[in-house]
Amino acid sequence: MAIDKKTVEHVAHLARIELQPKELEKLSGQLMEILAFIDQLQKVDIKDIKPTSHILPLSNVLREDKLRQSLSSEEALKNAPRKHRNFFVVPKVIE
Repeated sequence: MAIDKKTVEHVAHLARIELQPKELEKLSGQLMEILAFIDQLQKVDIKDIKPTSHILPLSNVLREDKLRQSLSSEEALKNAPRKHRNFFVVPKVIE
């Protein structure tokens, strides 16, 4: 697929980006290089390669969930500057 200045101008217009003539020339060339690289990648045979989310064998280190006692409402609210019943009172931020 060829990308010319006219195509770049059209996409820039849709994205509401103002490009100078030198930028149009440079961007056209860069996009052509990207598409050439993608074409090159599409030629690679990957039928025997398993899908993966990462090239390195990483795994999350997770701790075991343990049931334990949580704070009571009174304990959670005892240092609150303002409270109403069982709730924290904070300044209104939405108008």
